[in-house]
Amino acid sequence: KMPVWKSVNSNSFLDHGCKDSTSVAEELSFEVSFSESIVVDDKKKEYRKSQRIKKDDSSLPKFIVWKSRFGLTEVGDLSPEDMKKIRYLSLIELTAFYDALGIELKRGRIVRAKSRESGVFAVPLTVLLENDQKKVQGTKVPLVFQKLLLKLEETGLYTEGILRVPGSASRVKNLRQELDAKFYEDTFNWEKVRNNDAAGLLKMFIRELPSPFFPVEYLPAFISLVEKISKIKLQLQALHLLIILLPDANRNIAKALLQFLKKVVANEEKNKMSLWNVSMIIAPNLFICKGKSANQEEMKAAASTAHIVRLLIRYQDILWTVPSFLISQVRKMNEAAMTNNKKQLMFDKSVRKLLRRKTMERERPERREHCEVPEGVIRVYAPLHSKFSMAIQLNSRTKAKDILARFHCENSLGSSDSLKIQSQGLYEIGGNIGEHCLDPDTYMMDVYHVNPHAEWIIKPKAS
Repeated sequence: KMPVWKSVNSNSFLDHGCKDSTSVAEELSFEVSFSESIVVDDKKKEYRKSQRIKKDDSSLPKFIVWKSRFGLTEVGDLSPEDMKKIRYLSLIELTAFYDALGIELKRGRIVRAKSRESGVFAVPLTVLLENDQKKVQGTKVPLVFQKLLLKLEETGLYTEGILRVPGSASRVKNLRQELDAKFYEDTFNWEKVRNNDAAGLLKMFIRELPSPFFPVEYLPAFISLVEKISKIKLQLQALHLLIILLPDANRNIAKALLQFLKKVVANEEKNKMSLWNVSMIIAPNLFICKGKSANQEEMKAAASTAHIVRLLIRYQDILWTVPSFLISQVRKMNEAAMTNNKKQLMFDKSVRKLLRRKTMERERPERREHCEVPEGVIRVYAPLHSKFSMAIQLNSRTKAKDILARFHCENSLGSSDSLKIQSQGLYEIGGNIGEHCLDPDTYMMDVYHVNPHAEWIIKPKAS
């Protein structure tokens, strides 16, 4: 059955700097693996050295992401267990992708950097998050980083030369020491921090992380996607896989930063910071080389890393989407694991006895009617809002948002309840997936056929 496609506006400011561009938007699909979609012409073209990087932002093409009947899945929509498998599969796919283009995928040498266990600067991301989660449960981005971004968003987006014009070195040094000592005591005075000083603190925080935003082991892969791949679409596909395979903490903080940088560029008319200007300023803080020749390597790769940051800012909404071909592979992995578990259990006599007893119980007349569920009918639960489940007959047009709308209609009582319910999502749980928050435009019958043994739960979306 052919999928029904729907275009997705991947970025609200993709037209920025491209008003005079007559280029036609290029289509992106996540149904087929990137390595398999490479055609012979791509392979031949990428063998030669890539052309010089064009600094004109309008030279970047527009892309349209097509939404299949399964909808789109973002990184936060899957369970941590399934995301571990996604990361593993992304590395395999990245290797196959580079191999298909005739590029050797090298890994950078990890150098241990000195770190601290207290304060907020030069502290590992994992330690910061552990400390922050004691204060605010479920924190995914360090609180001090959130506060710096908030400060700049509230007062610095219109400041001319923000991020480029340095603050006072002595003031920034003193503010750094104060933040280290006072941040967790809630006694730091944010009102006295000037915008350019706040920008300096932000860059200092990023630069002093013991492990860079983008781990050193993947640095050669990032550089290669610019220096050895000339086609923007192929660069974007490689970058997509690199972002997906990042550790959760690194990906989450990168997302927060890129969302802020997008706002900076959106206010270019007032702050005079173009997409390329922002990328040139931020790149040296994100892509940090270690070792004796670190400075030379960073200078050599300056234009390449700036182009990477430009792609990250411009196409960021695309990069947080998990390609559906990877989700399909996760389903197969989970199904294989379930089959192996069943085979192992069958060797246990006590388990076989228990299964026989359960089978006999299911076959009793009084229980049979509860076990039989008609084809195409799902039972939806909303444990936080209702003691009862809803049986819903699916058809080829039923979408996830239709089920949510029906639930909202039957359970919303007042305006406050309505607001709570609107933040809910329909989750596919169990079967061949751990947990999956469905896109509102997902066609339910298609998911039902792929995972008939799943449970369907309505609950709050992950923040």
